[in-house]
Amino acid sequence: MTDDSGARDDRAATDGGWPVELSGVTESVVTTRGADGRWNLAALGLFAGDPVTARTWGDTRTRRNFHREGEGYVQFTRDPVTFVDAALSIVEIEEPIVEGVDAWVRVEARSAETGVDGGTRWERWELRPVDAGVRHRRVGTVDRGVAAVVEATVAASRLNVPAYDDDPLETILEHCVSVVDSAGDDRAREAMARVRERSTWEPADENEWL
Repeated sequence: MTDDSGARDDRAATDGGWPVELSGVTESVVTTRGADGRWNLAALGLFAGDPVTARTWGDTRTRRNFHREGEGYVQFTRDPVTFVDAALSIVEIEEPIVEGVDAWVRVEARSAETGVDGGTRWERWELRPVDAGVRHRRVGTVDRGVAAVVEATVAASRLNVPAYDDDPLETILEHCVSVVDSAGDDRAREAMARVRERSTWEPADENEWL
């Protein structure tokens, strides 16, 4: 039985060591420790399977830290602002667990495959849980505003990348704005405003909250 009381559990909740059940591609944030001891925050898509896998694109901090440290903390949050900061900004924090996340899992990261797509080098990682915890147990809901923000970060991160055409990406971003405008709360609007600030995208129609 779950509730929305925000009670902390700090125990792994599912078989296999993952604190949530994964299917398809699950969007998460990850912290990895840099050479200076600080933790870099980034977005990370998780591909369900045994083992769970993820890809890094280019020579990112996450890739370099995975190679050096061999581990990181995958975390699950419904806060759209946290997700935008992870996806479109360089964020360094003192502790590995981000404030307000619902669950976390410390993973061992092992490089399994590399390749090149559209001129960008990618690397596939196998992620194996070492420890995990649940901070907040909540009744699952579908929030269109948050979903639109997540989709917007994907489109924004591909702007000006040679393998992608900017026009359809900008169409996606305009659609995401309309969804957030009609279905999002103040937090989703703040997150979408950050998408605009941290990308080259210029909205066709100006909204007062952008």
